Amino acid sequence: MKNKSLMKKLLFVVAIIVFVLILVIILATGSKEKKKLRVGFVMTGMATEEGWNKLHYDGIKEACEELDAKLYVKENVKEKKGQCEQAIHELAGDDVDIIILSSYGYASEVATLIDEYPDITFYSESFDHGNSKIKSYFARMYQARYLAGIVAGKTTTSNTIGYVAAMANSEVNRGISAFALGVQRVNPKAKVVVAWTNSWDDAAKEKEMAECLMDEKGVDVITYHQNQPNVIEVAEQKGIASIGYHEAFSGASDHFLTAAEFHFGPTYKEILLDYNRGKADIVDTYWIGIEQDAIGLAPYSSKVSGETIAEIEKARQEMINGYDVFSGVIYDTEHTKRCDQGETISDEQLLKHFDWYVEGVEFYEK
Repeated sequence: MKNKSLMKKLLFVVAIIVFVLILVIILATGSKEKKKLRVGFVMTGMATEEGWNKLHYDGIKEACEELDAKLYVKENVKEKKGQCEQAIHELAGDDVDIIILSSYGYASEVATLIDEYPDITFYSESFDHGNSKIKSYFARMYQARYLAGIVAGKTTTSNTIGYVAAMANSEVNRGISAFALGVQRVNPKAKVVVAWTNSWDDAAKEKEMAECLMDEKGVDVITYHQNQPNVIEVAEQKGIASIGYHEAFSGASDHFLTAAEFHFGPTYKEILLDYNRGKADIVDTYWIGIEQDAIGLAPYSSKVSGETIAEIEKARQEMINGYDVFSGVIYDTEHTKRCDQGETISDEQLLKHFDWYVEGVEFYEK
């Protein structure tokens, strides 16, 4: 009996000890709030600025709110002014885990600085920085450009379509070419005339180039690759059909046909999810597209016919099913074959080495 009584006492003591240990562990782990993911975000304009900047801001804000991450934003950080470097120092002082550089030129100007912050993971909206420690991301906007090209090709009567572009890098070049391929899909006789501004933000130059294309080249549909919709304003004044970039142009007439739209929320969500899952050291490139709703077209004007919309939907479904815009027989402006039947141009070439234009693209010289 004594042994049984002693055994019960021992078991009771062990149970008390185990209970106390569990309680201590719960209190120790529960007393500290789980650290939120801290995200630094650098942008060239204001978060309220329509176009490129607001789209990016809305996307990262949406992703951070959904995943309960804390967002630190640096606005109006101009490229090539030393401001991006300062923004990184300040965000590092805020103890961020991630810094996202949301403009094309940032990464190349701070590529060496990034080595000073090995505990921060950097993401760049550029693939041309040359630093293996910077992860790259973008949406497959060329898919939406292709669809927008279908709209332009079906709309034009002069068979001359204008395109005001910022600068000749891989991103802009593949957008121009994808747009031209969309035009050619429905109107092989039409050409796309490109005018350069050599800047993402130069309202005066953008308006000047738009007017030159309309007045001198006779374009009757125009689009652009810039941060702001200045080209649309000129088109509206002249009653010329236009196609936007980033998002729909609010308050426009029915001459504004549609826009090639970004939806950056899905991309930023995927980036933050991978970081939380510990995949940040594995995934170097994020490039998602129409199948994940990262891009698309804005609502159509009444001037876009049902026939055109049907053709767009057909092309969109083809892309969702695996069709790539840059596949099959493609010639460049020098009539050099860049892609053959049964071939597809690789993502590596599209992202980093797209230094040519498809046949049917011409360039305006003042």
